[in-house]
Amino acid sequence: MRLANPLFLIFWAVIPVLVWDYLRRSKKRDAGITFSDISIAKDIRPGFRVRYRHAPMILRMIAIFIFIIAIARPQAGEREEEIITEGIDIILTLDTSSSMRAEDFKPQNRLGAAKQVIEEFIGSRKNDRIGLVVFARHSFTQCPLTLDYGVLLDLLEKIDIGMIEDGTAIGTAIANSVNRLRDSKAKSKIIILLTDGINNAGKIDPLTAAKTAKALGVKIYAIGAGKPGQAPYPVDDPIFGKRYVNMETEIDEVLLDQIADETEGMYFRAKDEKGLKEIYETIGKLEKTKVETKEYANYTELAGGFLLLGFVIFLMEIILANTVFRKIP
Repeated sequence: MRLANPLFLIFWAVIPVLVWDYLRRSKKRDAGITFSDISIAKDIRPGFRVRYRHAPMILRMIAIFIFIIAIARPQAGEREEEIITEGIDIILTLDTSSSMRAEDFKPQNRLGAAKQVIEEFIGSRKNDRIGLVVFARHSFTQCPLTLDYGVLLDLLEKIDIGMIEDGTAIGTAIANSVNRLRDSKAKSKIIILLTDGINNAGKIDPLTAAKTAKALGVKIYAIGAGKPGQAPYPVDDPIFGKRYVNMETEIDEVLLDQIADETEGMYFRAKDEKGLKEIYETIGKLEKTKVETKEYANYTELAGGFLLLGFVIFLMEIILANTVFRKIP
């Protein structure tokens, strides 16, 4: 229950004043009888009218108490809240070419760091459909758009270098990602493309694929992964075992920037795992799920019931005051 006009309860403060005034006047009206012997008075027991002489006043105070509740408008019911979410459709496009083995994202290689950061990114999203696309020389869908983040994370964990023939087909990867979003009805559709190389495979030009993305209302956030200069790359030597060679980091930043610019997205350069995490956090802040809340009030007025109860009690007070407890001047 709630009160529509709770400020009216301040009138309850009048009740103690009325009680005090009643007791003051009642004391002045009290009559006395003089006895020559006090032992006679001890045997006299007060009658019903004397013992309950304050009943009419008590009923009147109760009636006033209830009337004040009535004018405060008690209401029964509840306020209902409807939350409408408008999710985003996101394709996470991940490079799995051999260069992702480079270990400049200590303590992991580039792919391991990317998978960990992507896992955290997925965990931060609510009500967004997310899919996974992987690529090297070719591209395929690891997971279609889904709200089942458990399945999505399981499939993310299974991504590994060597699952696709080596190469870097950026245009093919974008085209495949756009195709996953083609039938999307979401107002916001984005691709987060992560690569550490240059486009050297595939038959689809990356900028042509980006133009197709723009035509379908898809925004691309491109991320170049790898520190400038050379990066340690593990090599399995049949004689000496695992050893490292320095490999030049080759990222076509001009192309990635053009792809992002064409689709009104953004290009980022990740030089270490911390920087990569910050990039995904930035994208997460830029692409927020729209949440709309609507409230509905559904209340029933209870003032009528309180007025009726107060009136009945007040009527009882009048009847008792003029019958059983009537005072004769």
